[in-house]
Amino acid sequence: MPSPIGHALAGVAAAWAVDLVPGDRAWRTAPESAPWCLRVGDGLTLLCAGLGAAPDLDLAFVAHRTVTHSIGAVAFAGIFAAALAANARRPIGRIALMCAAAYATHLLLDWLAVDLSQPRGIQALWPFRPEWFISDLDLFRQTERRHLWSAATMVKNSKAILQEVVMLGPLVAGLWLVRVKALAGLASEVTGRDHPAQ
Repeated sequence: MPSPIGHALAGVAAAWAVDLVPGDRAWRTAPESAPWCLRVGDGLTLLCAGLGAAPDLDLAFVAHRTVTHSIGAVAFAGIFAAALAANARRPIGRIALMCAAAYATHLLLDWLAVDLSQPRGIQALWPFRPEWFISDLDLFRQTERRHLWSAATMVKNSKAILQEVVMLGPLVAGLWLVRVKALAGLASEVTGRDHPAQ
């Protein structure tokens, strides 16, 4: 299964892609002079990166690749994000969809990855069906979580991370460029509406 870095990159990419859908983004515009962290989405971007990696928290609590790796968990992430957005008076649909998409990328990457453990794959349809699903495309390397500080594990995990960055990095960079341009254009539109023409 991919590393937390690959999962975080995919979560950010999915959230930024969803955020490009036309709609209410005026609440988070930032001028070109703003720090880059504000221009890329501030805390919501970090939250979506965390949501991309979050399903693996099950390693500490329940059987791995079951409940947290399912469409039920994706739905829960979206509903919980919607509740938080409503409480903060932010666009509910946009934030819920961004967060659910970020979380769902974890399932997608695990489904597309090498999995040598048994049973193979993820229980994607929990709680509706108990079957395990895997694509057998093996697009992402399997990482090692045991013996983290051994030379063999570090080499294996480094190769996996490098592959993930090469595959997902350009996508994230492209979405960042498009997104910064889109939000900068929106910021100038909002500013232009606030001031009368000279």
